[in-house]
Amino acid sequence: MTATTSLTHQDIPLVFSAEVADALHAGRPVVALESNVITHGLPYPDNAATARKVEEAVRAGGSVPATIAVESGKVVVGMTDADIDRFASTPGIPKVSSRDMPVVLAQGRMGALTVASSVVAAELAGIPFFSSAGIGGVHRGADRTMDVSSDLIQFTRSKVAVVCAGAKKILDLGLTLEYLETQCVPVVSYRSDDFPAFYCESSGFRSPMRLDDDEVIARSVENHWALGNNSSFLITTPVRPEEAIDSDEVDAAITEAMAAADRDGIRGQAITKYLMRAVDAATQGRSSKANMAVLVSTAEVGGRLAAAHARLRAESRSA
Repeated sequence: MTATTSLTHQDIPLVFSAEVADALHAGRPVVALESNVITHGLPYPDNAATARKVEEAVRAGGSVPATIAVESGKVVVGMTDADIDRFASTPGIPKVSSRDMPVVLAQGRMGALTVASSVVAAELAGIPFFSSAGIGGVHRGADRTMDVSSDLIQFTRSKVAVVCAGAKKILDLGLTLEYLETQCVPVVSYRSDDFPAFYCESSGFRSPMRLDDDEVIARSVENHWALGNNSSFLITTPVRPEEAIDSDEVDAAITEAMAAADRDGIRGQAITKYLMRAVDAATQGRSSKANMAVLVSTAEVGGRLAAAHARLRAESRSA
């Protein structure tokens, strides 16, 4: 009988940029970033410029950015300027979630990573921190549709600290928080009492925990994994007040758009884009500007918290 072997995570090819490889080797802080915002956000060249602003914000926070994508059967950890331009200007690059990664890697295609696939790649690459403007969650009407973002499922499987501005208002944020509690995923709000809602300062729900100190957050992340958990640690940071969109204005637009979507039979993956466009129209484009602002402000906080975490690990090694 011929013996067979299976691939392991060590068999997935990772291609690091020189900067990211050097930082990881030296124990310097690195923040993983999703590439989906390049391919499925703004038109070229605004999408490339925004991706660079997000990377600059991570640097301003004291860390090295590592925007992650898949190409030619490899996970690219730390996209170069040329990579960003190529992804930003190439039409039709698919959005790749964690369920899609094995197939897209096998096919050798280009793929832009979402939150779920980015945390998978970040853990493989040994990057403990990931930043995103907003995570997915439980959708409104999930009791009928079973529409729950794969982001939440992946958080139960990947040991990565996720820094974000909460979840989008179009979701059922109460059920999203309930799901995270049920799955024992810690949710900590950084210098805020409330769970934020993307470009709205508050979702209307109080955060399970508030922490104001960078070092305490770093120790909390380490404690979570030291206790034997193989899951993510969620850290939320609200949009700056001057860049926020009024919650009542967004809620009114969502309510109207939900009724229209139900009438027109729009559901599944199409509903998110439909609702976001409706909110953008209702706010005369202000939500798109706020979206960009959230990407940048969250990345800066992610860089700062990753730096605190790297200092903690360095102190532990030298003790």
